[in-house]
Amino acid sequence: MKTALTIAGSDSSGGAGIQADLKTMTVHGVYGMSAITALTAQNTAGVYGILEVDKDFLIKQIDSVFTDIFPDAVKTGMLSSSEIIITVADKLKEYKARNIVVDPVMVSTSGAKLISEEAIDTLKERLLGAADLITPNIPEAEVLSGIKINSKEDMAKAADIIYAKFGCAVLCKGGHGVSDADDLLFDGKGFTWLFGERINNPNTHGTGCTLSSAIASNLAQGRSLETSVKYAKAYISEALGAMLDLGKGSGPLDHMFPIEGIKAFISE
Repeated sequence: MKTALTIAGSDSSGGAGIQADLKTMTVHGVYGMSAITALTAQNTAGVYGILEVDKDFLIKQIDSVFTDIFPDAVKTGMLSSSEIIITVADKLKEYKARNIVVDPVMVSTSGAKLISEEAIDTLKERLLGAADLITPNIPEAEVLSGIKINSKEDMAKAADIIYAKFGCAVLCKGGHGVSDADDLLFDGKGFTWLFGERINNPNTHGTGCTLSSAIASNLAQGRSLETSVKYAKAYISEALGAMLDLGKGSGPLDHMFPIEGIKAFISE
C-alpha cells in the first residue's frame, strides 16, 4: 500500500486540516499518517483558539514517521509560525522527502488569519523552494506573486512569477470572483487550465486541505503531476456536489461520498 504524510493543524470539527487530509487519503486507497503542527478550537462558524505544538515534539512526530514508514508523498497545511516552518523544511530536507505538496494556508474559510506576516516571509524563504507543487488560492497567490489578480491573464502571470521565484510547480486555484471554478497549473514548461463548473454549495470548509491531500495521494500512487491534479479536482467536485450540510456556518465537504464514479482512477 502506498503511504502519505500530512503535516498540518488539527480541526476539532473534522472538516479541514489533519482530519480532512486523513479522510481524503483513506478514500484514495492510501495509508495516511500525520504530524500535527497545532491544535485548533474551531467549527464551521470560526476559529476560537490555536495552540501551537512544541517544536521538539513536532520533530519527534516527523522522525517517528520517516524512520519507520517512509511516506511516498507529503503534504503540508497550516504552519503558523516561523519556527514551525523552519522545523518542517529542515526535516523534509534531512529525509529527502519526495512528492511534496505545500498548501500555503494563510486564512481559514471563515476568514480567520492562521499565519503571521513574519511566518509568510519564512514560508517563502525556507519551504516553498522544497515543494514539488504549491496550491495557492487567489489571495494567497497575490501574496506570493506580489501582484493583484483580477483575471485569468493575471492568474497566468502570477503563476509564472511564483514559479520563477521558488522553482516549484504552481496550481493557482480559481474562485474568489476571478475564474469561476477554473484552476491553472503551471509546471515551468506550460500552462494547463483545469475547467470546472461552479457548484452552488456554500459548504466549502476544508476545500484547500482536501484538494492538496488528494493531489498528494495520487502522486503517492505514482501518477504524473498533471494527472494527479486532474483526478484531485474531479474528487473535489464530487465531494462538493454531494451537498453535505452540517453546522451553522460554512460546512465541510462530503469526503466519503459514494465514489463509484471515480473508482477508476483510485484503483487503476
